[in-house]
Amino acid sequence: MALLTATTLKNVAKGGLIAEDVMNKIWDISNIPLPFQDLIGVGEAAKSSYKEWTTDTLSAPDLNNAVTDGYDATGNDTKLGARVGNHCQTSVKNIQVSTRADTVKKFGRASELAYQIERRQIDLRRDQEGILLANQASVADTGPGGVAGKLGTLTSWIATNHFAAGSGATAGGFNTSTGLTVARTPGTRGALSEAMLRNAIQAVYQQGGDVRVLMTVPSIISRISEFLFTSSAKVAQVRNNISDASEAATVLAAVNVYVSDFGTISLVPNRMQQTHVDSAAATCADVFLLDPKYITTSYLRGHQVESLAKTGLSEKRLMSCDWTFMCYNEKSQGMIGDVNPDAAMTA
Repeated sequence: MALLTATTLKNVAKGGLIAEDVMNKIWDISNIPLPFQDLIGVGEAAKSSYKEWTTDTLSAPDLNNAVTDGYDATGNDTKLGARVGNHCQTSVKNIQVSTRADTVKKFGRASELAYQIERRQIDLRRDQEGILLANQASVADTGPGGVAGKLGTLTSWIATNHFAAGSGATAGGFNTSTGLTVARTPGTRGALSEAMLRNAIQAVYQQGGDVRVLMTVPSIISRISEFLFTSSAKVAQVRNNISDASEAATVLAAVNVYVSDFGTISLVPNRMQQTHVDSAAATCADVFLLDPKYITTSYLRGHQVESLAKTGLSEKRLMSCDWTFMCYNEKSQGMIGDVNPDAAMTA
């Protein structure tokens, strides 16, 4: 009689006689922070599908502001600001789970419907994070069967403090005639330089903004960090506060704070920010210089989960949110577009 082994049991038709040993837990590493939404938060609720606000800018200092004794007032120094706005965008996730799928015993969850609702809520937020940092112009909704409304993203608002690592790019911006933002036109990509970064930070500062966060794709954060450890960087020696002798063995291999002439800036990688292609179809990404006080999201209708009509042996849910993005004054933000994520940062 042949030896009965585990292999023998495994090969018994149909499916073998060895019980499966599957851990009753799901390990997921994709549930990550959403740093842009966490940074800007949620502002005033929208009351219409087109959310509006006003902007204003003070005049430059008048260095000849002097009048004679007995001056009789003439002229008018009043100024009008601008009225701007952004369209709302409806984003959705659809769920349909059969009654059998929801009832059978499963690994890692009891109810398939509840599990799918939880996971797709996270997916919806991840969609929003990616959208906010993409290059998308605002679009008016034309109704069923027509064009879906879209919000104008951060890139489409920045016009004043727009810089590009390469050449040929055109900034976006708000069009007062149409009430829409315009998508940025990429040029050719180029390497990020420290001079470019310093100039962009200074430009935002001169307009009245205070850059507090530099946000971009992880590969460019690495390029910045690598450069700041070189002798070419115009920075003081990289330092870390060591509170006691037990921390003396810490090895510093990255830079996450950059102290500029105009403030301290956190370097924040964003895994949801996507690369795009330049005018030559080469991969590139944008670097955002953010003053969080002047940007936020706004919701006409917050995140909802609604049951749809039951038409058979399944449960249907529609998840949705009706939302937009508010850039209170685009001069407070800056960007460097078309950065080559594979090129080393230069001086």
